[in-house]
Amino acid sequence: MAVGGFAVDGPATSLNGKITVSVVITCIVAASSGLIFGYDIGISGGVTTMVPFLRKFFPSVLKKAAEAKTNLYCVYDSQVLTSFTSSLYIAGLAASLVASRLNSAIGRRNIMILGGCTFLVGAAINGAAANIAMLILGRILLGFGVGFTNQATPVYLSEVAPPKWRGAFNTGFQLFIGIGVVAANCINFGTAKHSLGWRLSLGLAIVPAAIMTIGSLVISDTPNSLVERGKLAQAKQCLIKIRGVNTHDVEAEFADLIKTSEIAKAANQEPFITIFQRQYRPHLVMSFAIPFFQQVTGINIVAFYAPILFQSVGFGNDSALIAAIILGMVNIMSILVSTLVVDRYGRRFLFIVGGIQMFLCQVAVAGVLVATTGVSGSGQITKGYNLLVLVLMCIYAAGFGWSWGPLSWLIPSEVFPMKVRPTGQSISVAINFATTFVLSQTFLTMLCHFKFGAFLFYAGWIVVMTVFVALFLPETRGIPLESMSGVWERHWYWRRFVQTKP
Repeated sequence: MAVGGFAVDGPATSLNGKITVSVVITCIVAASSGLIFGYDIGISGGVTTMVPFLRKFFPSVLKKAAEAKTNLYCVYDSQVLTSFTSSLYIAGLAASLVASRLNSAIGRRNIMILGGCTFLVGAAINGAAANIAMLILGRILLGFGVGFTNQATPVYLSEVAPPKWRGAFNTGFQLFIGIGVVAANCINFGTAKHSLGWRLSLGLAIVPAAIMTIGSLVISDTPNSLVERGKLAQAKQCLIKIRGVNTHDVEAEFADLIKTSEIAKAANQEPFITIFQRQYRPHLVMSFAIPFFQQVTGINIVAFYAPILFQSVGFGNDSALIAAIILGMVNIMSILVSTLVVDRYGRRFLFIVGGIQMFLCQVAVAGVLVATTGVSGSGQITKGYNLLVLVLMCIYAAGFGWSWGPLSWLIPSEVFPMKVRPTGQSISVAINFATTFVLSQTFLTMLCHFKFGAFLFYAGWIVVMTVFVALFLPETRGIPLESMSGVWERHWYWRRFVQTKP
């Protein structure tokens, strides 16, 4: 059988098209782990524009904003303020690497539960914060929570979903991230005028944490993870349940899982060493390149600092928060588009189309800003033009939502063989967090000094990543996880690394 230009071998392909109520419910519950990441992304930017929050923790920012001659790009240029946002990602980086070993020992599901509980504690500390130290401690715990869930959830979804519809199910994680962002922006809008509104915004993070933690308690682990931990009877029952068939019909797929697990265990090598072997070179490159490129699209920076960004280009506080909500809604709608088409048109097509769309919008935003505020950024952008910036940013967010948003979680979770899958996903999440930390810590300074050039900076990276996908990313649409090696063996460049020499 040929899928996406590649032959698909193995008996497991017979179940490619089977979608059951059980697998739908299980994947929705697992994907809800994205709520905590999305809520944090959305809440941070809005809280950092609230006057009571700034007065309590960052009074220097308010002082700078009160100066009449302040460059519009530089009002929020504060390293302490950006540390509030970016500290989460250092903790997330560490947690994602730890999660690799825990994943194999206790399973994907239990890692998600651990992440939800840690996030919940961090949210409570943030909501009760009395000083910057408590604020940063809460952020670190949030980071551990997000690091655990971001490592485990995409792998969970890829292992549970039918291969034919793996892309659609996996985009659910990004969809819930988008829902979390919009929910956070709406809460920020509702609490912005209250003196303790920032406490409510930060503290309400316990709600998505509780939802995903309770949900994770009622679902089973993946058949792959159960086989890996020697729980064969439980794994078989789980496979029967999610496939919606009788015992005989899962025998072939179950045998494939056992065989793959035995091969992985027979190697008996340290996975962090194994993944650096020549035969895993394409997998290692993707685990670095895909998450790095996702972040240098600039999307998370836009999401973190959307209210700040829109205030910087002439929106009032309320209008900036509304604009951030609009941006989030566009992102959610575009993720739904990706869910519908990713398994029809493939990953490469969406990556390339989305890249071109994002590039054009970033260049256009830079052009509008330089035309209206001048090269120095000292001019004032008029109402009509700031609405144009919003429209362009919405088109940009849509391009990300149906390409680099969901697919950057999907690709690393589906290309690794079982014996290095948790390790590869951990590296991918760690690179994502490391890049996010650097960008979030430097963006406001970059905006201050580069001005409109900050958007051109990200546009340049979008060109690089789109070319990279066109040349080096093979199509993985519809390929069973246990048959993924053939994708690399047929690729014009990667086959030199993965093919066994005679």
